[in-house]
Amino acid sequence: MKNFKNKTVVITGGASGVGRALGILFAQEEANVVLVDINQESLDKTVAELKADNLNVDAKTADVTSPESMDALADYCFEKYDNVHLLMNNAGVGLGEAARPIWTLPAKDWDWGFAVNTLGPVNGVRAFLPRMMELGEEGLVVNTSSGNGGFNSLPTTPIYAASKAAMTSYTEVLHYQLLKAESKIKVAIMFPGPHVVNSNILNSAHARPDRFAGEGVNKPKAYTSFEDLTKATGIEFNLTEPMDVALYTVDQIKAGHFWILPPEDYDEQKQKIIERAKGIVEQVTPLYPE
Repeated sequence: MKNFKNKTVVITGGASGVGRALGILFAQEEANVVLVDINQESLDKTVAELKADNLNVDAKTADVTSPESMDALADYCFEKYDNVHLLMNNAGVGLGEAARPIWTLPAKDWDWGFAVNTLGPVNGVRAFLPRMMELGEEGLVVNTSSGNGGFNSLPTTPIYAASKAAMTSYTEVLHYQLLKAESKIKVAIMFPGPHVVNSNILNSAHARPDRFAGEGVNKPKAYTSFEDLTKATGIEFNLTEPMDVALYTVDQIKAGHFWILPPEDYDEQKQKIIERAKGIVEQVTPLYPE
Protein backbone atom coordinates (compact mmCIF):
# COMPACT_ATOMS: atom_id res chain seq x y z
CA MET A 1 0.00 0.00 0.00
CA LYS A 2 1.77 3.11 -1.23
CA ASN A 3 -0.95 5.75 -1.66
CA PHE A 4 -3.24 6.70 1.23
CA LYS A 5 -5.19 9.54 -0.37
CA ASN A 6 -8.91 9.02 0.30
CA LYS A 7 -8.15 5.68 1.97
CA THR A 8 -9.63 5.06 5.42
CA VAL A 9 -7.16 4.48 8.25
CA VAL A 10 -8.35 3.40 11.72
CA ILE A 11 -5.82 3.75 14.56
CA THR A 12 -6.48 2.45 18.08
CA GLY A 13 -4.56 4.09 20.89
CA GLY A 14 -4.82 7.18 18.73
CA ALA A 15 -5.02 9.88 21.39
CA SER A 16 -1.33 9.85 22.27
CA GLY A 17 2.09 8.43 21.54
CA VAL A 18 2.70 6.47 18.35
CA GLY A 19 -1.02 6.37 17.50
CA ARG A 20 -1.25 10.15 17.52
CA ALA A 21 1.92 10.48 15.45
CA LEU A 22 0.60 7.98 12.90
CA GLY A 23 -2.63 9.97 12.70
CA ILE A 24 -0.65 13.10 11.83
CA LEU A 25 1.28 11.39 9.03
CA PHE A 26 -1.73 9.71 7.45
CA ALA A 27 -3.74 12.94 7.66
CA GLN A 28 -0.89 14.71 5.88
CA GLU A 29 -1.25 12.09 3.13
CA GLU A 30 -4.95 12.99 2.84
CA ALA A 31 -6.30 9.74 4.25
CA ASN A 32 -9.59 9.52 6.11
CA VAL A 33 -8.12 9.11 9.59
CA VAL A 34 -10.20 7.74 12.47
CA LEU A 35 -8.38 8.07 15.78
CA VAL A 36 -9.72 5.63 18.38
CA ASP A 37 -9.14 5.73 22.13
CA ILE A 38 -10.90 4.74 25.34
CA ASN A 39 -10.21 8.15 26.90
CA GLN A 40 -12.65 10.74 25.56
CA GLU A 41 -10.88 13.70 27.14
CA SER A 42 -7.49 12.81 25.65
CA LEU A 43 -9.08 12.07 22.29
CA ASP A 44 -10.89 15.43 22.19
CA LYS A 45 -7.66 17.25 23.05
CA THR A 46 -5.69 15.48 20.34
CA VAL A 47 -8.33 16.10 17.67
CA ALA A 48 -8.49 19.79 18.59
CA GLU A 49 -4.70 20.08 18.36
CA LEU A 50 -4.52 18.36 15.00
CA LYS A 51 -7.38 20.34 13.52
CA ALA A 52 -5.67 23.52 14.71
CA ASP A 53 -2.77 22.42 12.48
CA ASN A 54 -5.22 22.05 9.56
CA LEU A 55 -5.20 18.26 9.73
CA ASN A 56 -8.54 16.62 9.03
CA VAL A 57 -9.13 13.73 11.44
CA ASP A 58 -12.16 11.93 12.77
CA ALA A 59 -12.38 10.39 16.25
CA LYS A 60 -14.36 7.68 18.00
CA THR A 61 -14.15 6.31 21.52
CA ALA A 62 -13.97 2.54 21.84
CA ASP A 63 -12.71 -0.07 24.28
CA VAL A 64 -10.47 -2.58 22.49
CA THR A 65 -11.04 -5.11 25.30
CA SER A 66 -14.76 -5.25 24.45
CA PRO A 67 -15.86 -7.20 21.34
CA GLU A 68 -19.15 -5.29 21.38
CA SER A 69 -17.36 -1.93 21.45
CA MET A 70 -15.13 -2.92 18.52
CA ASP A 71 -18.17 -4.14 16.57
CA ALA A 72 -19.78 -0.74 17.12
CA LEU A 73 -16.59 0.98 15.99
CA ALA A 74 -16.49 -1.11 12.81
CA ASP A 75 -20.18 -0.33 12.13
CA TYR A 76 -19.42 3.39 12.43
CA CYS A 77 -16.37 3.28 10.16
CA PHE A 78 -17.90 1.17 7.38
CA GLU A 79 -21.16 3.12 7.41
CA LYS A 80 -19.41 6.50 7.24
CA TYR A 81 -16.50 5.65 4.91
CA ASP A 82 -17.80 2.56 3.02
CA ASN A 83 -14.55 0.68 3.58
CA VAL A 84 -11.51 0.51 5.88
CA HIS A 85 -8.19 0.07 4.08
CA LEU A 86 -5.73 0.18 6.96
CA LEU A 87 -6.40 -1.01 10.52
CA MET A 88 -3.67 -0.10 13.01
CA ASN A 89 -4.17 -2.21 16.15
CA ASN A 90 -1.93 0.02 18.24
CA ALA A 91 -3.51 0.38 21.70
CA GLY A 92 -1.33 -0.92 24.52
CA VAL A 93 -0.86 -0.67 28.27
CA GLY A 94 1.90 -0.98 30.82
CA LEU A 95 1.02 -2.38 34.21
CA GLY A 96 3.50 -1.11 36.79
CA GLU A 97 4.74 -4.68 37.18
CA ALA A 98 8.47 -3.98 36.99
CA ALA A 99 10.72 -6.22 39.09
CA ARG A 100 7.77 -7.95 40.83
CA PRO A 101 7.91 -11.76 41.06
CA ILE A 102 5.72 -13.28 38.39
CA TRP A 103 3.93 -15.50 40.93
CA THR A 104 2.79 -12.47 42.97
CA LEU A 105 1.02 -10.60 40.15
CA PRO A 106 -2.77 -10.45 40.59
CA ALA A 107 -5.01 -12.28 38.13
CA LYS A 108 -6.72 -9.00 37.21
CA ASP A 109 -3.37 -7.56 36.11
CA TRP A 110 -2.89 -10.53 33.78
CA ASP A 111 -6.46 -10.19 32.53
CA TRP A 112 -6.06 -6.50 31.73
CA GLY A 113 -2.62 -6.75 30.15
CA PHE A 114 -3.68 -9.52 27.78
CA ALA A 115 -7.10 -7.97 27.18
CA VAL A 116 -5.49 -4.82 25.73
CA ASN A 117 -2.14 -5.93 24.32
CA THR A 118 -3.23 -9.26 22.85
CA LEU A 119 -7.02 -9.55 22.69
CA GLY A 120 -7.35 -5.90 21.64
CA PRO A 121 -5.91 -6.66 18.19
CA VAL A 122 -7.82 -9.96 18.13
CA ASN A 123 -11.06 -8.03 18.68
CA GLY A 124 -10.06 -5.51 16.02
CA VAL A 125 -9.34 -8.20 13.45
CA ARG A 126 -12.56 -10.06 14.20
CA ALA A 127 -14.64 -6.87 13.87
CA PHE A 128 -12.97 -5.38 10.77
CA LEU A 129 -11.23 -8.07 8.71
CA PRO A 130 -14.25 -10.03 7.39
CA ARG A 131 -15.80 -6.85 5.99
CA MET A 132 -12.50 -5.70 4.53
CA MET A 133 -12.13 -9.07 2.80
CA GLU A 134 -15.72 -9.10 1.58
CA LEU A 135 -15.34 -5.72 -0.13
CA GLY A 136 -12.44 -7.10 -2.16
CA GLU A 137 -10.13 -4.09 -2.13
CA GLU A 138 -6.47 -4.15 -1.13
CA GLY A 139 -5.96 -3.49 2.56
CA LEU A 140 -3.64 -3.97 5.49
CA VAL A 141 -3.82 -4.80 9.20
CA VAL A 142 -0.85 -3.69 11.32
CA ASN A 143 -0.52 -5.10 14.84
CA THR A 144 1.80 -3.49 17.37
CA SER A 145 4.14 -5.84 19.23
CA SER A 146 7.37 -5.05 21.08
CA GLY A 147 10.96 -6.23 21.05
CA ASN A 148 10.27 -7.00 24.72
CA GLY A 149 8.41 -10.28 24.36
CA GLY A 150 8.04 -10.15 20.62
CA PHE A 151 11.71 -11.12 20.21
CA ASN A 152 13.32 -11.40 23.64
CA SER A 153 11.65 -11.13 27.03
CA LEU A 154 12.73 -8.86 29.88
CA PRO A 155 12.27 -10.69 33.19
CA THR A 156 11.24 -7.42 34.87
CA THR A 157 7.98 -7.08 32.88
CA PRO A 158 6.39 -10.54 32.72
CA ILE A 159 2.82 -9.64 31.76
CA TYR A 160 3.82 -7.12 29.12
CA ALA A 161 6.45 -9.41 27.61
CA ALA A 162 4.14 -12.42 27.53
CA SER A 163 1.30 -10.44 25.95
CA LYS A 164 3.58 -9.11 23.20
CA ALA A 165 5.07 -12.55 22.53
CA ALA A 166 1.53 -13.80 21.98
CA MET A 167 0.86 -10.91 19.59
CA THR A 168 3.86 -11.81 17.44
CA SER A 169 2.70 -15.42 17.16
CA TYR A 170 -0.89 -14.37 16.46
CA THR A 171 0.17 -12.04 13.65
CA GLU A 172 2.35 -14.68 12.01
CA VAL A 173 -0.56 -17.15 12.04
CA LEU A 174 -2.91 -14.49 10.63
CA HIS A 175 -0.38 -13.82 7.86
CA TYR A 176 -0.25 -17.49 6.90
CA GLN A 177 -4.02 -17.81 6.90
CA LEU A 178 -4.47 -14.73 4.70
CA LEU A 179 -1.92 -16.16 2.27
CA LYS A 180 -3.79 -19.45 2.17
CA ALA A 181 -7.06 -17.59 1.58
CA GLU A 182 -5.41 -15.65 -1.28
CA SER A 183 -6.81 -12.51 0.30
CA LYS A 184 -6.09 -8.99 -0.92
CA ILE A 185 -5.78 -8.03 2.74
CA LYS A 186 -2.26 -8.30 4.13
CA VAL A 187 -0.94 -8.09 7.66
CA ALA A 188 2.22 -6.65 9.21
CA ILE A 189 3.64 -6.40 12.70
CA MET A 190 5.27 -3.27 14.06
CA PHE A 191 8.02 -3.14 16.67
CA PRO A 192 8.47 0.33 18.20
CA GLY A 193 12.05 1.30 18.93
CA PRO A 194 14.97 0.99 18.88
CA HIS A 195 14.61 2.29 22.46
CA VAL A 196 11.71 2.58 24.89
CA VAL A 197 9.16 4.89 23.27
CA ASN A 198 8.51 8.20 25.03
CA SER A 199 4.76 7.63 25.13
CA ASN A 200 1.89 7.80 27.62
CA ILE A 201 1.99 4.06 28.31
CA LEU A 202 3.32 4.55 31.86
CA ASN A 203 0.18 6.46 32.77
CA SER A 204 -2.24 4.12 31.02
CA ALA A 205 -3.74 2.81 34.26
CA HIS A 206 -6.23 5.68 34.31
CA ALA A 207 -8.03 3.94 31.42
CA ARG A 208 -8.41 0.63 33.26
CA PRO A 209 -12.06 -0.50 33.13
CA ASP A 210 -13.71 -1.41 36.41
CA ARG A 211 -13.99 -5.09 35.49
CA PHE A 212 -10.18 -5.32 35.59
CA ALA A 213 -9.93 -3.68 39.00
CA GLY A 214 -9.70 -5.50 42.30
CA GLU A 215 -7.76 -5.97 45.50
CA GLY A 216 -4.02 -6.05 44.98
CA VAL A 217 -3.97 -4.68 41.44
CA ASN A 218 -1.63 -1.87 40.51
CA LYS A 219 -2.92 1.61 41.16
CA PRO A 220 -3.03 4.29 38.44
CA LYS A 221 0.26 5.91 37.56
CA ALA A 222 2.47 3.24 39.06
CA TYR A 223 5.35 5.05 37.38
CA THR A 224 4.86 8.69 36.49
CA SER A 225 8.12 8.98 34.58
CA PHE A 226 10.81 6.87 32.99
CA GLU A 227 13.04 7.93 35.86
CA ASP A 228 10.64 6.09 38.20
CA LEU A 229 10.77 3.05 35.95
CA THR A 230 14.56 3.12 35.97
CA LYS A 231 14.55 3.13 39.78
CA ALA A 232 12.16 0.16 39.87
CA THR A 233 14.02 -1.97 37.32
CA GLY A 234 17.60 -0.82 37.65
CA ILE A 235 17.66 -0.36 33.87
CA GLU A 236 18.71 2.91 32.24
CA PHE A 237 16.36 3.84 29.42
CA ASN A 238 17.24 5.63 26.23
CA LEU A 239 14.08 7.03 24.65
CA THR A 240 12.69 6.98 21.12
CA GLU A 241 10.15 9.65 20.17
CA PRO A 242 6.73 8.51 18.86
CA MET A 243 7.09 10.44 15.60
CA ASP A 244 10.31 8.57 14.81
CA VAL A 245 8.41 5.27 15.13
CA ALA A 246 5.53 6.60 13.02
CA LEU A 247 7.89 7.75 10.26
CA TYR A 248 9.61 4.41 9.77
CA THR A 249 6.29 2.58 10.14
CA VAL A 250 4.68 4.50 7.27
CA ASP A 251 7.81 4.09 5.13
CA GLN A 252 7.88 0.33 5.70
CA ILE A 253 4.15 -0.05 5.09
CA LYS A 254 4.75 1.56 1.70
CA ALA A 255 7.65 -0.84 1.11
CA GLY A 256 5.41 -3.82 1.85
CA HIS A 257 7.35 -5.13 4.86
CA PHE A 258 5.82 -7.74 7.15
CA TRP A 259 8.35 -7.10 9.94
CA ILE A 260 8.25 -3.35 10.64
CA LEU A 261 11.49 -2.64 12.49
CA PRO A 262 13.52 0.42 13.48
CA PRO A 263 15.89 1.13 10.57
CA GLU A 264 18.82 2.23 12.74
CA ASP A 265 20.52 1.38 16.04
CA TYR A 266 18.95 -2.06 16.07
CA ASP A 267 22.09 -4.16 15.82
CA GLU A 268 22.10 -5.10 19.51
CA GLN A 269 18.50 -6.32 19.33
CA LYS A 270 19.21 -8.29 16.16
CA GLN A 271 22.17 -9.98 17.83
CA LYS A 272 19.96 -10.98 20.77
CA ILE A 273 17.45 -12.50 18.34
CA ILE A 274 20.21 -14.51 16.67
CA GLU A 275 21.59 -15.68 20.02
CA ARG A 276 18.14 -16.72 21.22
CA ALA A 277 17.43 -18.71 18.05
CA LYS A 278 20.83 -20.37 18.29
CA GLY A 279 20.18 -21.22 21.94
CA ILE A 280 16.88 -22.89 21.04
CA VAL A 281 18.44 -24.95 18.25
CA GLU A 282 21.39 -25.98 20.44
CA GLN A 283 19.19 -26.50 23.55
CA VAL A 284 21.17 -24.05 25.66
CA THR A 285 19.55 -23.11 28.98
CA PRO A 286 19.10 -19.32 29.03
CA LEU A 287 21.08 -17.23 31.48
CA TYR A 288 19.72 -14.17 33.26
CA PRO A 289 20.00 -11.32 30.73
CA GLU A 290 22.55 -8.62 31.49
